[in-house]
This record gives sequence, C-alpha cells and structure tokens, in this order.
Amino acid sequence: MDIRRFAWIILAVLVLAGCKNTGGQAASEEDAKLQYAPQVNEVEVVTLARQDFPMQLLSNGKLSAAQRSALYFRQSGGVLTRIAGSNGTRVAKGQVIAEIESSEQRAALESAKVDLDRATLDLQDALVGQGYPVNAQDNVPEEVLKVAKIRSGYTTAVANYDKAKRALDGTVLRAPFAGKLADIKLKVWETPGSEPFCTVINDSSFDVVFTVLESEYPFVAVGLPVRVFPFGSEDEFVRGSITSINPSIDRNGQISVTARIPGGGRLVDGMNVKVLVDRILEKQLVVPKSAVVIRDGLEVVFRYNNGKADWVYVHTVQANSESYAIEANRDRGAQLAEGEQIIVSGNLNLADGSKVQLKQ
Repeated sequence: MDIRRFAWIILAVLVLAGCKNTGGQAASEEDAKLQYAPQVNEVEVVTLARQDFPMQLLSNGKLSAAQRSALYFRQSGGVLTRIAGSNGTRVAKGQVIAEIESSEQRAALESAKVDLDRATLDLQDALVGQGYPVNAQDNVPEEVLKVAKIRSGYTTAVANYDKAKRALDGTVLRAPFAGKLADIKLKVWETPGSEPFCTVINDSSFDVVFTVLESEYPFVAVGLPVRVFPFGSEDEFVRGSITSINPSIDRNGQISVTARIPGGGRLVDGMNVKVLVDRILEKQLVVPKSAVVIRDGLEVVFRYNNGKADWVYVHTVQANSESYAIEANRDRGAQLAEGEQIIVSGNLNLADGSKVQLKQ
C-alpha cells in the first residue's frame, strides 16, 4: 500500500467518526428538551356561586320511649294470682296487667261497708231528731250537717271505707296508658318485692337523647330537623326534630339535646342510634371537598385564570359529607368572587402559576 492510499483511508475514518459524534450530540439535546418541557395539567372546574349549604352534625344517642312507667303493687305481701300478659304484650289504658291475692282486702272492704251503712243510719236519726226530713241533707245547714256526721261516726266510716277500697284496688295492677309490657320477671304464685313488677312503654314515639360539644352549641336549635339511624342500618332512618336543649354544659364540655321521633319499625326503648342534625346556611360560597388542598400548611383553592392555576388562601367555614363552605383568607390578602372558576380535580400537584388546561 503506498503512502497516498493510506492517507486517504485515515482521512475517511476521521470524517465518519466526526459525523457520528455530531448526530449523537443532537439526539441528546432533543431528549433533554423533551424531558424538561413544562407539564400542562388537565383539570376540571366549577363556577363559584353563593348557594344554600346543608350543614350536618353527627352524634350518637339512645332512644327512650316518650311515655314509660314502672309499675308497683300498692299492697305488699300477697302472692301473684294472675298475670294477664307477658313481655311485649300490647295493653290498653286501664287494662288489668296482674293481680295479687286479695281475700284479706275484700273482707276488710266488706267490714268497712257495714260500718258505713250503720253510720249512715245514725246520721239520719240525728238529723230527724233535729227536725230535718229523711234524705233531705241538701236542706240542712252546712255546720249542722258537719257536726251530725262527726257525732254519728259517718265521717270516720267514709274514711275507713275509702281506705279499704284503695287497699283492694292496690292488689290489681292496671295500665296507666296504652303501650307494651316490659321487664316482667315474676311468675304466678311468686311474691312481688320492692322492685317494679313491670314497665309499660308507649312506643308510638321516642325521645332520642344525644350530646354535642360546647363548640357545636350555636349549631343546634329547637325545631331543627334530625335523622335517626339505628346501628347497622345505614340506609334506614327516621325523621324527627329537636324538642329541647339542656342549657348546661357537663364536666366533659358537652350539652345534652333531646329530639322527638315517631315510633314503629324496629325501634325499641333503649336502642343506641346515630343522630344526624341538618341545618341550612344561606348564601355560602360552596365547593366540593376535592377543591381544597394544603399549601404552606394553609388551606388553598386554585382559581383557573387563562390557562394558569392561581392559588387563593381560604378558610373552610363549615363542612358536610361532600362539600365545604369557604371564605377568602383576608389575613393573606385573598379575595374570592362569584363567577370565578375553581379547580376541583387535577390539583394535587399544582403550584401557584402552574400551566393547566381544561379537561374535555
């Protein structure tokens, strides 16, 4: 190989190497441009408007029959001779529930009746002796009649008869109002003690007692609607309203609230329930919860502004299960107005001034 041909081969190799390096450098620069191209986030927006905001307060409570009474026998010592129902039996007002042995009381009443009849005759004799006709007590002066009743023993006989009658009545237990029987533990021929024989529960309506925190006191008011959910039945609820608020805070910083709901269904006295109190705040700026994010340890929303996301510092005034009622954070110089578009999705990684585009 002569020197000239060798030189040409060397020159060709150098030219090819230079072209290869130039192409590789161009490709690297293009990759770098793609890697650092600014990212445009797709977002969704809602138009900010003032609207009614349904507030919700959740608490736990317990049902108590609006009308309930623990019943005792007024007479003690007798054995049960009759029980006219069992737990869960529905009774009418005045219906007999149970009776205890009453022979002694019946005998006492008969004796008192005899004494009363005798005293009645003596009273008539006393009045006739003073010139008043028989069975004409309405015409006897009040003071004369009073003295005659005392001297004849009539007043004492009436008192003894009434006492004996109450004693006999005390051997019978009657329902003070319509409802269901509960807490019956004794059987016939057992002797009632100092505990109630049973409880009558009027389950046509219930009071639900629940507590709210001291900070939540301004939220509740008499007449506000409530929804009551039995535990384990998230889709079933009963509507009612608040009837009273105890104007005292307990040592745990809580306030007792009572609401009234209709009975029926599977509601029973003493049942634990969840209580949801609903209240409407008028003319609030409302956004979905997804619109509010945290930046610099503060709450912000992003406002869509000609392809950019501007963050606005806000306060969440109230919250429910889906939304926030917000207001501009004046301490940060923030402002919000109706008609502005607030970003509600694609905002988790946004910064102030990020480029965005509306999702189609």
